[in-house]
Amino acid sequence: MVKKRDENAQKEAFFNTTRAFKKSLPILMGVLMLLALADALIPKQAYRLIFSGNWFFDPLVGAAVGSISGGNPLTSYVIGGELRHEGVSMMAITAFIVSWVTVGIIQLPAEGLMLGKRFAIVRNAVSFCASIGIAIFAVLTIGIK
Repeated sequence: MVKKRDENAQKEAFFNTTRAFKKSLPILMGVLMLLALADALIPKQAYRLIFSGNWFFDPLVGAAVGSISGGNPLTSYVIGGELRHEGVSMMAITAFIVSWVTVGIIQLPAEGLMLGKRFAIVRNAVSFCASIGIAIFAVLTIGIK
């Protein structure tokens, strides 16, 4: 009897995973298409001009871009990989990924209505600053530039 329940749980987990993958596939494809468009439109030198390798400026710019964009972790890893391929520093990429997931400038009005304006602003400000600090400490700890 226990074995039958385990088989049902495995089948249900498989179908749930398949359903979740089907839901995330269009989002991932959209991000990949946007990256291809950005790759074609943005000159390679632009990344080197924006991200100079500065220990404070790179994470600040990465966090600002991530804060404005906002999204889920799965797509941020794809974008981060592409930025790394273009020679962007790990500090900028880490700040981008952390702020992409934790800061939500786009969702700020809705968050303010549901949780209170002051809370939403303070939470986003703390998350923005933390993303810069986390990026610097993570890169210093790991030692990847």
